[in-house]
Amino acid sequence: MNKVVASFYNSFLSEKVKEKSEVIIVYIAILSFILHLLLIGLVNLDFITVTDHSKLLSNPISAIYTPFSFILIYEVYLLLYYLPKSTSIYIGKQYEIISLIVIRRIFKDLSNLEVSLNWFSIKNDLLFTADLLAIVLLFFLIYIYYKLVKNSKVEKAEIMTPAISKFISLKKAIATCLVPVFLVLSVFSLGHWFYESFFSFSKIVTDIKDINKIFFDDFFTILILVDVLLLLFSFLHSDKFNIVIRNSGFIISTILIKLSFSTEGIMNIVLIVTAVVFGVALLKIHNLIDKIEK
Repeated sequence: MNKVVASFYNSFLSEKVKEKSEVIIVYIAILSFILHLLLIGLVNLDFITVTDHSKLLSNPISAIYTPFSFILIYEVYLLLYYLPKSTSIYIGKQYEIISLIVIRRIFKDLSNLEVSLNWFSIKNDLLFTADLLAIVLLFFLIYIYYKLVKNSKVEKAEIMTPAISKFISLKKAIATCLVPVFLVLSVFSLGHWFYESFFSFSKIVTDIKDINKIFFDDFFTILILVDVLLLLFSFLHSDKFNIVIRNSGFIISTILIKLSFSTEGIMNIVLIVTAVVFGVALLKIHNLIDKIEK
């Protein structure tokens, strides 16, 4: 069984595969950006006709939204890649993903801005400003988070005990199983969203959920279940109080991110920032306890 898992793991989550995937995603992102711009040009020149409900074909700036969608998919792959290697970096990738989602939303909203003296009285412009402030704060919080990860004793070299070795093997098996789930979910979500956004002639298109809610809402639900499973298995090799609290807190942080997909406006931003602040605070306290125990 270990050989089978190792074979699949090396086929999907090895360093070599990661580097190839990065190159492929970059080319796909560039191609999708060009195709999106081409579609916008054809629509504006009346060569093709689409439903009036589609907002992603009205402004060239909105074309930036498409390549960012593929970059986000690669970030999810990196999340699976780091799952067996480091719990802290795995959580950090979740924070990167939600930050990129906010940036992508900013690019999308840029095409709908109403520049006027009454900026703060226009709801969409006010939310756009809140997103700008949120991304600066999130970027700074992620910097602090990775700085804390670097200083964390847990992330430094440890003696490889049989219990730790088995736990790492379990994480590799889980990450490997998540790859096909991620692929199926991403293909289905992107295909459904693409059809409904660009080619659906039904009025139902006005009620279609944002792609964030279609893919990431479901995917983060799966991550929560995985995090709980890993927390339970982590007791087999460590029952230190600060590690248990840290890992439990990371699950709460993931749940807050998941909840953000079911909200909109300021509440969405508050949940996202709170999730990252909570994770950073827990890691900081965890490191302080580690120093005391030295």
